[in-house]
Amino acid sequence: MRGLSGRVRTLEWRDGRLRILDQTRLPAEEVWLELEDPDEVAEAIRAMRVRGAPLIGAIAAYGLALAILRSRARDRESLLSDLRKAADLIRATRPTAVNLFWALERVLKAAEKASGDVETIRRAVIEEANRIAAEDVALNKLIGQHGQELVPDGATVLTHCNAGALATVGYGTALGVVRAAVEAGKNVKVIATETRPLLQGARLTAYELLKDGIPVILITDNMVGYVMARGLIDLVVVGADRIVRDGVFNKIGTYSIAILAKEHGIPFYVAAPTSTLDMERTSEAVVIEEREPEEVTHIRSIRIAPEGVGVLNPAFDFTPMRYITAIITEDGVFKPDELLKRYGA
Repeated sequence: MRGLSGRVRTLEWRDGRLRILDQTRLPAEEVWLELEDPDEVAEAIRAMRVRGAPLIGAIAAYGLALAILRSRARDRESLLSDLRKAADLIRATRPTAVNLFWALERVLKAAEKASGDVETIRRAVIEEANRIAAEDVALNKLIGQHGQELVPDGATVLTHCNAGALATVGYGTALGVVRAAVEAGKNVKVIATETRPLLQGARLTAYELLKDGIPVILITDNMVGYVMARGLIDLVVVGADRIVRDGVFNKIGTYSIAILAKEHGIPFYVAAPTSTLDMERTSEAVVIEEREPEEVTHIRSIRIAPEGVGVLNPAFDFTPMRYITAIITEDGVFKPDELLKRYGA
């Protein structure tokens, strides 16, 4: 489960044990944590030790695998009850990214459909979690193949936050498009926003692109208009945490970039697997996660704002479909109206 060069991994599942790369410690050090039960999985998701919608989905699925391995239930109903309790615990960690809920429901359905004894159900859960993880890498590569056709040779791509191998089980969505373009022999470079307040662009996107030898330039979030006005950007590619009927939820700051791209005539693409689609809902039905004020008032443990200041810290914002050129999925590239016709409820 590796990125383009095999240098970036996010998780390992082996012999009933789940190991994750603690992304809060990057880029200074690569620290692997072993998670033993659903409580530890929930904490890792909540604390953003793992992050990125596709990766959160895979980790959630393995959280249920850990739950079922550690359950002492000896009958079907007790085992399913333990599994549902674990799902409720993990489901409560982060409200916006839809892949979390999608993966939990998929594993629960696999368990409920499994016929036979307790061991049969256990195998079904573990197999489904493994299947979700393997599919993520394969789907990301398909997204990359479809998306790279939109990337001209010699292009500079702007991306926001981290939608790369570190946000997935491997390869990446937005950065998967970049990787596929490089694999196709194109000369591509990336301009990455730092992505305040947790600096996923500075800490993670720059980290993995440098490991893969892909040229990357880091800018602060408030430089986007400047680089676009200077003609330094050919296209924007970002990921998504949830795609609804009227637009896309992604890392805070995405909406501002989309408006600037529209103003400057720059294509704005969203790269995401179809598991991120939530076409039964519109934006009004989605809860945007509010995170702790310390993420804004501090960098690591260093206070950068005066004590007592009020803080607003939404983790995501909403970009209406009118600002989006197309959405890249494993099934192909779709304009917003085409996406709604194909997947709309």
